[in-house]
Amino acid sequence: MISEIPEVFSEIWVFLTASKVLYLLLTLVAFMFAVWLNRRAGGTPWLHPVLVAIALIIGFLLLTSTAYADYFEGAQFIHFLLGPAIVALAVPLYDHRERIKKEFLPLMLACVAGIITAVGSTAVLVKLLGGEEATLMSLLPKSVTSPIAMGIAEQTGGFPALAAGIVLITGAIGCVLGPPIFRLLKIQDHAAQGFALGLAAHGFGTAQSFTLSNLAGAFAGLAMGVTGLLSAFLIPLFVQFL
Repeated sequence: MISEIPEVFSEIWVFLTASKVLYLLLTLVAFMFAVWLNRRAGGTPWLHPVLVAIALIIGFLLLTSTAYADYFEGAQFIHFLLGPAIVALAVPLYDHRERIKKEFLPLMLACVAGIITAVGSTAVLVKLLGGEEATLMSLLPKSVTSPIAMGIAEQTGGFPALAAGIVLITGAIGCVLGPPIFRLLKIQDHAAQGFALGLAAHGFGTAQSFTLSNLAGAFAGLAMGVTGLLSAFLIPLFVQFL
């Protein structure tokens, strides 16, 4: 009986890999474990669930010598759900529509100021460090969610893959530095905290904001969406003056 156990697991493994269900299951289990670990650690941004899940999945793919294309073929259903998930952010926005209407102009000005600061500081640093033009084009949309950042990088002559990687790093840094900066500046309003995280750390910041409150998540989603929309128009214009 004992000798049959490895054979049973081998058959299950073959079935899962052949049907690609394994990679969908892997993604769900990795994220659930990452969420549990983050809660056990007191919600620290150093163990952000998205980062932990990414690390676990990458480790699994490397250990099993699995090509990313094979993994994505199985996990693409989750990728498909990203669209509805973004649309679902409209629900908390609708709940807080009155406050958003009241503060609409300051919020839009804050978005524009944030984009100019992010793009301008990136351009200055890359120029000072002697970075190449293509590298600069890849780094400019670092504070925008990945799909938009990749599109902007491709349009301006950058590397979409590099842009996607930098976006992840930016989101992680924003989630780590956000809370201590809020404490240092004594910013306690969840709307302000959420908007700042959504503006600077896109999807990562939005996910973290929802752990604070629905209000913070709503304003983070608003900032992420508006920043992405404006960046798609403003960054190509900015590039023309470089």
